[in-house]
Amino acid sequence: MAAKIEPLTAEETDHPFAPLADALFRSLWIASIASNIGTWMQNVGAGWLMTELNGSPLYVALIQTATSLPVFLLGIPAGAAADLFDRRRLLVFTQAFMAFAAGILGWLTVIGRASPIALLLATFALGVGSTLNNPAWQAIVPEIVSRKDLPQAISLNSVGFNLARAVGPAIGGFVIAAFNPGAVFILNAISFVGVIVVLYLWKRPTQEQSTAANESIVSATWAGLRYVRYSPGIRSVLVRSGAFVIGGSAMWAILPIVTKTELKGTATTYGVLLGCLGVGSVIAALLLAKFRLRFTPDQLIVSAGAAWGIVTILLASVDNFTIAAAAMLAGGVAWVAEMSSFNVAAQTVLPAWVRARALAAYLLVFQGGMALASMLWGTIAERYGNRASLYVAGITSLLSLLLVKRFPIRLGEEREITKSGHWPEPVFDTPPDPERGPVLVLIEYDIDPRDRAAFAVAMRELGRIRLRDGAIRWGIFQDAALPNRHVESFLVENWGEHLRQHDRATLADREIQERANRFHRGPRPPTATHWLATE
Repeated sequence: MAAKIEPLTAEETDHPFAPLADALFRSLWIASIASNIGTWMQNVGAGWLMTELNGSPLYVALIQTATSLPVFLLGIPAGAAADLFDRRRLLVFTQAFMAFAAGILGWLTVIGRASPIALLLATFALGVGSTLNNPAWQAIVPEIVSRKDLPQAISLNSVGFNLARAVGPAIGGFVIAAFNPGAVFILNAISFVGVIVVLYLWKRPTQEQSTAANESIVSATWAGLRYVRYSPGIRSVLVRSGAFVIGGSAMWAILPIVTKTELKGTATTYGVLLGCLGVGSVIAALLLAKFRLRFTPDQLIVSAGAAWGIVTILLASVDNFTIAAAAMLAGGVAWVAEMSSFNVAAQTVLPAWVRARALAAYLLVFQGGMALASMLWGTIAERYGNRASLYVAGITSLLSLLLVKRFPIRLGEEREITKSGHWPEPVFDTPPDPERGPVLVLIEYDIDPRDRAAFAVAMRELGRIRLRDGAIRWGIFQDAALPNRHVESFLVENWGEHLRQHDRATLADREIQERANRFHRGPRPPTATHWLATE
């Protein structure tokens, strides 16, 4: 059994509601609950309206695909935009855009002009707005609360989201029964207003200007992808969450048609089942702070993943509403424990400069996986039946747990995200143009031949950091004539990106570089030279 890890102190987790003492966080939290209630009402309305317009399981599953596909298409650029531009203004725009899309769909439904294609297009538009919104929304949380309150703030966001999940579907089902799906779409449009007002009134502090000020969306996008590729912490989150969501998406994708055909239910039945999921999610979110002190992130994720797989298989086996509702309650506990653990791990291993981009990659893997897997489970349900689809999905969720040893999940430490400033910018009489490149950096080391193997091990770790923070190529070379002479080389896209590379170094990076430098002999540190491609 793995050794117990307690990355959070009692002081940091003593009061799960501490972030609500901050007026801005409290206002955004309340407004987001109202907005999320509207979103869950929208989900119920969209799923049920599609069963009336076209009852094919594939078309019903395409609702989930239309919601999630924009993340797959736009997720990383959306994260880059959130890292480069004013997040408050970006959030105001995205919230207004989603209000407009929901309002148009509501109007079309009320006048009887909605069609399966119009429903899918409007759902896709809402997905686009959500894709542009989510990286910025998650990235502002560390701006509002202190690091010691960050886990509690993320848990409170889960509580708020799942309070909405508990209430929204039930309200949506009742509104559909009393009026029609168009009413829930209009209410969803109105629900965005509170968030817009709070964001508009937020006096966001002026952000520190850095070397990223002139970075383009394309360059920022590639920088984010490089970071994700060479950072083990976030890469494990992406692999594990992506593997889980393949099987985990089935219940969300085909629950409307399962409710209607297997359980012989109505829109209200569907709303109540989603409400049971939400109630279970709230229970889990309120207990997570204590769970995190007793269990490692991996232990929580494995337990919750196993529970979700079992619930999916159970849902495929029953046709009794009461048993299905109890299963949904347990599923809600499992789902929020799984997702919150992934989210906290992702937030704590990411430095500020790349946070929105890497979180966008997390959302891309998760929502993109939901989009593709939902289509898969809908196709299987249409060909082999709803129960067969759920059986296979549950088994897939259980199999994803086999990745635990290869890709362990952990919480990040302060030193891994705090800038060190130990790598000063090179000084020249005439600084190069930021767009000039590529730039070749050579660093020369004098190494005792007896230390060559240990030096190579230390340099491989340093090389990963160079590649993670901006290098497009890295290598270490030995002089054929002088075995003690070693040269580290790495290539960077342009001078501006190399300056950003200096700015991104953390305290943990400094420790790794100092460990490698200790193998260098001589009175002076290793010598660095910079080479620019000729114009």
